[in-house]
Amino acid sequence: MEKEDYKKKIVDYQILKRLFSFILPYKGRFLLLVILIIISALLSPALPLMIQYTIDGPIQAGNYQNLSLMVGSMVLLLVITSLVAYYNTFESGWLSSRIIHDIRLKVFKKIIHLRLKYYDETAIGKLVTRTISDVESLSDVFSSGFAAIAGDLMQIVLIIGVMFYINWKLTLISLSTIPLMLISTYIFKEKVKKSFNLVRNAVANLNSFIQERISGMSLVQIFNVEDQEYRKFEALNSEHKKANIKSILYYSVYFPVADVIAALGVGLIVWYGARGIIGEEVTFGTITAFIMYINQFFRPIRMIADRVNTLQMGVVSLSRIIEILDDKENLENGGTEKYPVEGNVKFENVWFAYNEPQWILKDLSFEVKKGQSVAFVGATGAGKTSIISLLNRLYPHQKGNIIIDGHKVEDFDLTYLRSQIGVVLQEVFLFNGSIEENLRMGNQHLTLEEIMEVASDVGIHDFIMSLPRQYQYNVMERGATLSMGQRQLLSFVRVLLQKPKIIVLDEATSSIDSESEMLIQQTIEKIMKNQTAIIIAHRLSTIQNADKIIVLDKGEILESGNHQQLLEKQGTYAHLYELQFDNQSLKISD
Repeated sequence: MEKEDYKKKIVDYQILKRLFSFILPYKGRFLLLVILIIISALLSPALPLMIQYTIDGPIQAGNYQNLSLMVGSMVLLLVITSLVAYYNTFESGWLSSRIIHDIRLKVFKKIIHLRLKYYDETAIGKLVTRTISDVESLSDVFSSGFAAIAGDLMQIVLIIGVMFYINWKLTLISLSTIPLMLISTYIFKEKVKKSFNLVRNAVANLNSFIQERISGMSLVQIFNVEDQEYRKFEALNSEHKKANIKSILYYSVYFPVADVIAALGVGLIVWYGARGIIGEEVTFGTITAFIMYINQFFRPIRMIADRVNTLQMGVVSLSRIIEILDDKENLENGGTEKYPVEGNVKFENVWFAYNEPQWILKDLSFEVKKGQSVAFVGATGAGKTSIISLLNRLYPHQKGNIIIDGHKVEDFDLTYLRSQIGVVLQEVFLFNGSIEENLRMGNQHLTLEEIMEVASDVGIHDFIMSLPRQYQYNVMERGATLSMGQRQLLSFVRVLLQKPKIIVLDEATSSIDSESEMLIQQTIEKIMKNQTAIIIAHRLSTIQNADKIIVLDKGEILESGNHQQLLEKQGTYAHLYELQFDNQSLKISD
């Protein structure tokens, strides 16, 4: 949570307007909830009135017949009040659950359509907090925020009205402690508001820290920094503990103070009322009713402070959620066209930078015809992977044109464009689930037979069949139960099942063993015969058959040609090839 969030006003009408826009689909149930709140508020003064009438009437007159009638009426009133309270609680909870369900879906839908640049600049833990914790805090806004506050305020107004109607002098005496209650409530509200902000900020920090350390656990253990990371977590956890204890302290002080102030009001009623009874100005039934009213009056006042904080925290959370929902700058957008894709790719004077003016690609131009293959080689940071990112529109380029079959990539419908480009990344990501689920990637039209056929072509079918449960084998998160080579082969199957017109291989053999490399090399050769292929190469042995090889350096083209032509030039490519060949010879001799 941002440092200044606690300064935001409760009555931010733009935020409240958006909040009620989420209620609109359920306006019928919301109207029912409002009616229940009104009924509950109207019923609240009834019981003390009935008790007053019973004491001053049937009991004082010794009329047992009317006494039985009044007791029966009070029992009926309690039953009705309980039923109204039940439906009130159920409706507010139902409404809250539905709205939170809708908001969380909207937030997640927006998150998965944001550009990668947004994730480069935003901690994942904070996004988890927005999607889970912030959305969950809105639940309290509907269940114990708006509805409860409205009901409490209506109850207070009705009770004061009835008290003045019964005896205005006794009302003024009993309400003389209100200034003390308001002062203590205001102080409590401000203190708890700040402590809640500290708690939420600590939760966001904890989420971010845990997510990063779990993702990078191998690094933590390799460098033996477990104790160091533990101490960092301990410090963050202590901040969360201190913030929680501070809020608990405020609660533990406020409610006893509020009870003492309410008891003081009761004491004043008894003191003044006893004198009135002696002087025959006040009845015993009136004193009893006023004691009940004073408890009914101060209870919602005590709760309102807490509920206002709940409401304010919910509004702050909603403001952060709206910030994501209304983010158009980072939203993936573009055209709506679905032009036929054959596989002709052209970069015309393309300039790209993640942060201008630090250019990654500088005036880059090249062309790949349908069915051809082009490979990019160069040192780390030369801009090879950026080419793939621009082709898929994961990032927007600043200058020049990227054209597929005569049409600019920004004119294509984004979903359609990416369905025509299959990408095999260097680091394969597999989701926690079965092999079949990971290979389908949501495509329910694929049959298991089709999946098995492609897996056989790639050369991993026999391995899958040797696993427990075969294609239903759970690969666990990130494919932790498989080797790097096995994950890479599965990624080939996953991409080929899409039947894309353009295949992109991002250093697909850089981190695997020789046996897996041989299988992948065979697969690459099959792909290069039938489809347009763009290859980011680390091992030059995998690209010798490419139609064109482009050597990049700091975003610019140094050399281009086929394998033999570049060797004959005796330039950068030939030098890289000789280095790799010498290294391989050394390994063999070892």
